Amino acid sequence: MNFNLTDEQTLLQQTVRQFAEEEVAPGAIERDETKTWPEDIVRQLGEMGLMGIMVPEEYDGAGMDTICYVIAMEEICRADASVGVIMSVNNSLVCGLLDDFGSNDQKRKYLAPLAKGECLGAFSLSEPQAGSDASNLLCRARLTDDVYHITGTKNWVSNGIHSDVVVLFAVTDPEQKHHGISCFIVEKGLEGFSVGKPEDKLGIRSSDTSELYLDDVKVPAVNRISDEGEGFHIALATLDSGRIGIAAQALGIAQAALDHALNYAREREQFGHKIVDFQVIQFMLADMAMEIEAARLLVRRAAFTKDQGEPFSRLAAMAKVFASEVAMKAADKCVQIHGGYGYIRETGVERLLRDAKITQIYEGTSEIQRVVIARDLQKKG
Repeated sequence: MNFNLTDEQTLLQQTVRQFAEEEVAPGAIERDETKTWPEDIVRQLGEMGLMGIMVPEEYDGAGMDTICYVIAMEEICRADASVGVIMSVNNSLVCGLLDDFGSNDQKRKYLAPLAKGECLGAFSLSEPQAGSDASNLLCRARLTDDVYHITGTKNWVSNGIHSDVVVLFAVTDPEQKHHGISCFIVEKGLEGFSVGKPEDKLGIRSSDTSELYLDDVKVPAVNRISDEGEGFHIALATLDSGRIGIAAQALGIAQAALDHALNYAREREQFGHKIVDFQVIQFMLADMAMEIEAARLLVRRAAFTKDQGEPFSRLAAMAKVFASEVAMKAADKCVQIHGGYGYIRETGVERLLRDAKITQIYEGTSEIQRVVIARDLQKKG
């Protein structure tokens, strides 16, 4: 058992950390306040190969493994989790899905430009009445002469506004319930396709989240991914991978909280001493460090298991629920250590607490993760 990073992984970590510190972190507070999409940063991520980290080189991806992906995600989210979720959706939920389930033609047409950052992808499963119950979709896709006519409303779509391509799930056979859900590649700009206003969110405010409206949108049958009725299976398998990415996002937020808390405790003086000398502060910092290290090991184990081609659903769920809870606790302690300064926007640490919360909700709530873990335990013992 070797816990050391390879030379390639170490170089990637150093490169992404430098980029995050120099290009991502400086404007994070302002982007959060103004809800400004980080256009230049997303473009640079594409140029660096970070929008298609795990995509094979034959489709213009970086051809790296999942360990590299979580390393890069942690470093980006340490600077700004909003940028991280844009990167995560494109990597895990869009590129990963196309790589696993797309046809060769679909990969050549869509995966390659997505991996290079020439276009941006979104993943659309949820609907107003279908959140955790992802099988309860109402969006319909009816086939007529090699064209699907798709009608319905989708919500909570990350990258929904700025994306060029949407991987979208709709019902093709209502009688089959969740076995009647299919998956489609839908290009923006098609007649009948429109995007709602950006949601005004608690956190990750410089990434966009919106509703999508489809009114008889005509999608060629060649844009259906895999067979009819395979959509629910595709969605669950893709979300397993996506949860590793969100766990890494939570890990980055938690590490940022520790960084800020430690730096402030070294500088802040009360009662004639630096507050880092007080045992109560030391215990808070120690707890943060222990929990973050445990979360990092769990995230990387889930990533390693995926890379080995072994079942990783339980580990992905464990990593997400644990890392997201660590992020919440670390961000809370960070604000507490900063005292009143932690409660104002100027220091930026209150943003960590707001950003951390969503990691317990999207791509499967913490409650759903526990269901996944418990069911897997029942099957395997």
